[in-house]
Amino acid sequence: MNALALEPLNERRSLRETVAEKLRAAIISGDLVEGELYSAPVLGEALGVSATPVREAMMDLTREGLVETIKNKGFRVTGMTDTELENIAAIRLLIEPEATRLAAENHTAANIAKLAQMAEVIIDAAQADDIDGYLSADRAFHHELMTPCGNAELVDLATSYRMRTRQYGLKSLMRERKLTTMAAEHLQMVKLMEQGDSTALHALLIKHISHARGFWNVGDPNDEVKRKD
Repeated sequence: MNALALEPLNERRSLRETVAEKLRAAIISGDLVEGELYSAPVLGEALGVSATPVREAMMDLTREGLVETIKNKGFRVTGMTDTELENIAAIRLLIEPEATRLAAENHTAANIAKLAQMAEVIIDAAQADDIDGYLSADRAFHHELMTPCGNAELVDLATSYRMRTRQYGLKSLMRERKLTTMAAEHLQMVKLMEQGDSTALHALLIKHISHARGFWNVGDPNDEVKRKD
C-alpha cells in the first residue's frame, strides 16, 4: 500500500464533516488511490483522529459514490473510467451553465457580495497550493453561484456531479502555476453575474467546465495514480 499523503487536521468544525472534507479532497485529487482498500484506523492515524469519525465520514462518502464499504475490511475508493468521467463532464455541461444563466437573471446584492468573498478564497487557496481548501471553496462557490436560479434540486444535482468528478491533474496544475489562472475565472463570473450578463456567464461556465475535462481529468504521471482502462 502506498504511503498516505495526508496531513493531520488542525480545525474542528463537526469532526465528521472535517474528516469527510479531507478524505473527499484526497479521493478527488488522487491521493487516495482508486481500487485501494483503506481501513478506518489507518486513515484515522494519518489524520490524527480516532477511527470513529473516519467511519462516520466514510458513510457520507459512500452515499456520494466515492467509496464502497468492504465488510470487515474497510473502504475501497471506487474506480472511474475515462468514459464515466466524460459522461459526468457532459452532464455538467448540460446543467451547470444553464443553472448559472438563470441565476444571473435573479441575483441579489447580498449574493454578489458573498460570491466575491468566496472567489478570493479560491484564488488564495490556489496561490497557497492548498488542494483541500481549493476544492472545498470551489464547490461552495459554484453552489452559491447557481442558487439564485431558484431550483434547489437542480443545484444539489449539479453539486453532486461536481463532487464525483476526479481531478487527478490538480497537483500538476499547481506545480506549473496554471491553477491561479483558472481560479481567476471565478472573479469574472462574479462580475458577469453582477452585470446580469447571463449569456456571457453561460459561455464562461462552458469554458470553465471544459478546462476541468481537458486538464483535471487526465492522470498526472508524477502522482502515480492508478487508473482503470
